[in-house]
Amino acid sequence: MLGSSQELVVVMARVAKRDQDAFDILYHATNRKLYGIILRILGSRSLADEVLQEVYVKIWHKAADFDSNKASPVTWMAVIARNRALDEVRRPSHAKSTDALEDGPEIPAEFNDPLADMERSDRFKAMLTCLDALDGQKREMVLLAYFRGVSRDALAARYRHPTSTIKTWLHRSLAQL
Repeated sequence: MLGSSQELVVVMARVAKRDQDAFDILYHATNRKLYGIILRILGSRSLADEVLQEVYVKIWHKAADFDSNKASPVTWMAVIARNRALDEVRRPSHAKSTDALEDGPEIPAEFNDPLADMERSDRFKAMLTCLDALDGQKREMVLLAYFRGVSRDALAARYRHPTSTIKTWLHRSLAQL
């Protein structure tokens, strides 16, 4: 297991040169973190497994684009993972999920309060205090949008309001926080 970001930078440089052993090291050092990011956004283990594979293919092909002066390797890979998962959420094949939100949330009930399982640190408690200042529906929207990665269109369908209204509410809620 790698101990520092600098060690990952060295491994990433090797991956950029198509070193498969380095890629294996990189994968084993980072796959749990990236999988967690993807799973939180998609909520489906089988879909998260597929997307994780695609993310590592992209990392393999784009490793030469990595710039350690701009971000750490984990941050760079996390952005790729997050963006790919959000792309998956936005795909037309997910349109049925958006349609299903009108009849009832496609989002599992366990994710209505995604913060329930997190450690109750001081920072976390302060964040909860801020979130408690929002009314229940807006609090839930903020959590779904920014913690789960639910699209504005899906939120609009779920709450039966125009997408522009949802965007305004999210913007105002963040300003209030």
